[in-house]
Amino acid sequence: MTKILILGGGGMVGQKLAHRITTTNIFPDADLTLFDRAFPSDGVQAKSVIGNIANPATAQGLIAARPDVIFHLAAIVSGQAEAEFDLGWDVNMMAMWHLLTALKDEHDASSGTYRPRVVFTSSIAVYGGPYPDKIDDTFLSAPQTSYGAQKAACELMLSDFSRKGFIDGLSLRLPTICVRPGKANAAASSFFSGIIREPLNGVEAILPVADTVRHWHASPRAAATFLTHAAMLDTDLLQGRRALNLPGISCTVGEQIEALRSAAGQKAVDLIKHQPDEVIMKIVDGWPRDFAPERAIALGFQAESSFDEIIRVYIEDDLNA
Repeated sequence: MTKILILGGGGMVGQKLAHRITTTNIFPDADLTLFDRAFPSDGVQAKSVIGNIANPATAQGLIAARPDVIFHLAAIVSGQAEAEFDLGWDVNMMAMWHLLTALKDEHDASSGTYRPRVVFTSSIAVYGGPYPDKIDDTFLSAPQTSYGAQKAACELMLSDFSRKGFIDGLSLRLPTICVRPGKANAAASSFFSGIIREPLNGVEAILPVADTVRHWHASPRAAATFLTHAAMLDTDLLQGRRALNLPGISCTVGEQIEALRSAAGQKAVDLIKHQPDEVIMKIVDGWPRDFAPERAIALGFQAESSFDEIIRVYIEDDLNA
């Protein structure tokens, strides 16, 4: 039996991951526990625990069961982390410290026999400009937002606790996940999904940036696949470099809109209304735009090959559902 814990299991990616685990043979004997502040009423049927990840006692209670695989997805999103500075560090960084120290304590209590796999969802926000045309696997991590700094700090902690042998961890620098189902969230990147999702559902969408903005994307389906692949990866292949840039699609907002036009016609495109937002434009302007994720591809991570495919994935997995 493989004990699996998903921190942030009530969120969109957490639910996609839980669905993948419970409906495939990846972990045929999985004992799955989901942790979050709340869960959707129609969510994946699994053992669910409600709590606050920022509470230091939370990690100790969850780790007492000694899960074999821990997916750490819990976070507040970029826009909120920028607006609520203290909360961002409490939830996005200190919660990781509490988790890792609880894991170290359990490792020590087991005389070193307990060493779980920890897969952390980091972000391309760990980078800051000026950027090359494509970011390769050697580019400097120098975040220019609080969210990016919090993710980068977690990467360093996870790497050091792995180096010391307390855990076997890796950090996945996810592209912006698009198209996200459901309602928009407080992430500065939320509009990337909104300008596709809302028109496909017959609803007006707001575009706060120019259509020349270029960004790096992968689908929710790809995100769940990244995570399960990472859970089974031979981490010796990482050679101590435990943070990975993951595959995705680089495209402009204009190219996203053209893919929408191809999928749903001009009526859908006409529902996009341009309303510039200086705050969002400033945040997005500091994000990377294109990658050459050769390490991750060589290790077997895969994503979509076009934004048209990302839209098809949303239609198949969420719109039709």
